[in-house]
Amino acid sequence: LDSYVINHRPHPAFEGHYAIALVALEEGPRMMSNIVGCEQTPEALVLDMPLEVTFEPQNDSITLPLFRPAAEGSNT
Repeated sequence: LDSYVINHRPHPAFEGHYAIALVALEEGPRMMSNIVGCEQTPEALVLDMPLEVTFEPQNDSITLPLFRPAAEGSNT
């Protein structure tokens, strides 16, 4: 997790506030995405925390890459 901001004025498609994150990929590039699988608070979103990608289908033709905290002991 390279950087993030917590949006407190959510889009109608999202529930509550959510983090918009800048994620540094192992290959070098950085990408903007959302963090899932943890509280959307500064206490839970620690800079440099390891993340892993998860793919969330939106419909039959669109799947989004999202990130979640890496499992303990993973190589991410």
